[in-house]
Amino acid sequence: MIERRTVSNRIFDAFNVILLFLIGLICLYPMVHVLFGSFSHPKELLNHTGPLLRPMGFITRGYEIVFANPNIWVSYGNTIFYVVVGTAARMFMTLLGAYVLAQDSFMLRKPMMIIFVFTMYFSGGLIPDFLLVSKLGMLNTRAAIIIPNLIATWNMIILRTAFRQVPASLGESARLDGAGDLTVLFRILVPTTKATIAVIIMYYAVGEWNSWFPAAIYLPGRRDLHPLQLILREILISHSASGNVINQSLEFVDQDAVEGLIEDVVRYCTICIATVPILCVYPFVQKHFVRGVMMGSLKE
Repeated sequence: MIERRTVSNRIFDAFNVILLFLIGLICLYPMVHVLFGSFSHPKELLNHTGPLLRPMGFITRGYEIVFANPNIWVSYGNTIFYVVVGTAARMFMTLLGAYVLAQDSFMLRKPMMIIFVFTMYFSGGLIPDFLLVSKLGMLNTRAAIIIPNLIATWNMIILRTAFRQVPASLGESARLDGAGDLTVLFRILVPTTKATIAVIIMYYAVGEWNSWFPAAIYLPGRRDLHPLQLILREILISHSASGNVINQSLEFVDQDAVEGLIEDVVRYCTICIATVPILCVYPFVQKHFVRGVMMGSLKE
């Protein structure tokens, strides 16, 4: 049966389309502005007023300067390491925690769940965290970035709910055939909830990619271990004429080649370099996003 749409329904749909288009435009324009600004000539960009809808004198000088700075490449490598190793470690621990909490046979399931949920609302605070990391000997090491945040409680709850939606008979049949807990987890539960796992991996990867605060706190004496986002933060907040990251970038190129360069172009280029890689990952997990979130929704 074909539903006949009334005038009010069409007006409502048109309003929704226009509203969503405007919201999308508001979200997209800052990215477009930064992208076009990174390819603009500094002097023309300085004199330009109003929305930036195209590059103002197409040049790539800003990218040449940023890529000539070895600090950018070192921080890029650090970020990739934190994303790959951190995401893998956090996902592994989340899988183990979610599996245990999904088992009805685990007598301490409810008390442990209460303890985990408690940590979502109450933390020890920054100073106790810093003292703990320092006493454990992890200060100024990569472990300080990865180990303290191995489990995100909310993601573990989502994955636990997804595990509980898998028929228990599958695990019971596997155990009758001699399978252990790890076999049930990685050969039955993980394949059947891969959509939810893909979404959580994306959450972890994006969080690791954008993270800068732990490095600023736990790596005060190891600039060689700083991630890209911390370098980007220093670039964005630097305004002095000397001693900032932008001027450090200029030291690695011919000064004649950067005559007239303004700081905004370098900032725009660094933002693009730090943003584009993680944006390229999203299309590969988009197909799992809605299904994964629905599978892990809080319903029994």
